[in-house]
Amino acid sequence: MSDRSVDELVRRCREICLALPETTERVSHGEPAWFVRDKKLFVMFSTNHHGGPLAFWAAAPFGAQDALIASDPERYFRPPYVGHRGWLGVRLDLPREDWAEVETVIREAYRAIAPAKLAALA
Repeated sequence: MSDRSVDELVRRCREICLALPETTERVSHGEPAWFVRDKKLFVMFSTNHHGGPLAFWAAAPFGAQDALIASDPERYFRPPYVGHRGWLGVRLDLPREDWAEVETVIREAYRAIAPAKLAALA
């Protein structure tokens, strides 16, 4: 995948994340990452820096990781480092990209991490 393609994927994830209330972006562990109120990480991009596929890692509500991996194990995976805490990996290097689905996963990640008043706005 070309750098331009990676840039486009990051751009699309960025647009979704930054549209959510009180979200900021900064580099964390060498990758673009998005935080609620600049404190709590809810989505992190993964450009193979940590191994594994081109993807993003997202916080997930309880039980969502297992359910989504079971429903589509080619697309969803348990990411290293944070997977044991229920985080979900979502591959972006497959031929088909469903941006409505990506947005849903990102919104659910935000809701899992944000304080209740902010989560209600997402």
